[in-house]
Amino acid sequence: MGVRIHSSSVVSDKAEIGDGTQIWLNCQVREGAKIGKNCIFGKGVYVDADVVIGDNVKVQNNVSLYVGVTVEDGVFVGPHVCFTNDKVPRAVNPDMSMKSAHDWTVGKTLVKAGAALGANATIVCDVTVGRWAMVASGSVVTKDVPDHALVMGNPARFHAWVCSCGQRVALDEATGRGTCTCGRTLVKKDGVVAHG
Repeated sequence: MGVRIHSSSVVSDKAEIGDGTQIWLNCQVREGAKIGKNCIFGKGVYVDADVVIGDNVKVQNNVSLYVGVTVEDGVFVGPHVCFTNDKVPRAVNPDMSMKSAHDWTVGKTLVKAGAALGANATIVCDVTVGRWAMVASGSVVTKDVPDHALVMGNPARFHAWVCSCGQRVALDEATGRGTCTCGRTLVKKDGVVAHG
């Protein structure tokens, strides 16, 4: 299938791009980035050095994925999603000298398989977004998001459980089970929600 890279995009020859991946207009992929198979990158996507992205990931227009971000297989990243990687950002040191690449600590962010991040969501670093979780558009994620959780708001808070198909599922308080309209069952056991 090969890799498709638009002529307006700049992709480092030291980046790894999986077969079938499409990189559209005005994207930049830095050295050391690892992008899996069959990914789609919309217009204006920036992938920083050493970012890791799995297979079958969709990254919509104007998303920046900075060093410290790892995105697993099958994740949807909506337009204008903002990832951060520094909890105490400054341009200068207290003596007003410019900060260098060695004057700060990279914060890590992990987005697990199947998760979806809505348009204009902000993901503050040092968090994990769980498998099949959903972050509502415009939300600000400041702490870990459990598997199958729908979170929304600023700061993002738990709102409902969601199936891997994306529909909300009500879990019975007594049994910890719920069935989606698609027929899949979610089960909460030891505080963790997964398909049953």
